[in-house]
Amino acid sequence: MSRLTTAIQSRVDAGETAFIPYIMAGDGGLDALKEQLLFLQNSGATAVELGIPFSDPVADGPVIQEAGLRSLAHGTTLRDVLETVKGLEDDITIPLVVMTYFNPILQLGLDIFASLAKEARVAGVIVPDLPLEESEILSDVLEPAGIDLVQLVSLTSPRERVERIAKASQGFVYAVTVNGITGTRQSLPEETFKHLAALKSVSPVPVMAGFGVSTPKHVQQLGEVVDGVIVGSFVVDALHRGERDSIRTLLEATQSVKTLG
Repeated sequence: MSRLTTAIQSRVDAGETAFIPYIMAGDGGLDALKEQLLFLQNSGATAVELGIPFSDPVADGPVIQEAGLRSLAHGTTLRDVLETVKGLEDDITIPLVVMTYFNPILQLGLDIFASLAKEARVAGVIVPDLPLEESEILSDVLEPAGIDLVQLVSLTSPRERVERIAKASQGFVYAVTVNGITGTRQSLPEETFKHLAALKSVSPVPVMAGFGVSTPKHVQQLGEVVDGVIVGSFVVDALHRGERDSIRTLLEATQSVKTLG
């Protein structure tokens, strides 16, 4: 069992819902990254998804796009992020998952990316624009480095494809809960829960639900069906506004959801 899977499963075994917040690396400058990660770690996050700013982020909604632009204005690069994270190994003990697009990895070089990510003790990588059929090009360099390649499943994926993606995913499988880009939602459609239940029934790795998750009610509803939640836009916006108590409120919901049923 990988480091990432172990961290999620330990929360599930404790009767909790795993919680992975997303932050944009370099939003506020990379000098702020250590304090942001320590805050999330000390608040009880299971792991942290670390976004890499990119000029053409096809899966990101307005909040994360704006965070990416702020980060790019600081000159943040994929290499800078990995080298910064490498220097935090004595302080950050929870797993870190890099979320980036394929172009920055290709520009850096696949082998160099895998080597730097290993040195930074990155536990997993998510690449939204890399389909399952093309993912071998990256998994071939990540697997020897002991890094999970997490796959995404959309609401529109046919059942046969859902099963193939789930079986290929490492660390966890990322279940997208809405059609469209990231961003907060008032409610989640009923079809989402049926889709998640079907995915959970065939997945050999934990299922984490993300996109649109922004309220304690979302966390509680999703925690009844899957192993955990990923929260992006809400966390990015709260950090930017300095409203950290709202993040703690979501984390508290993950710690109580399993006992509500």
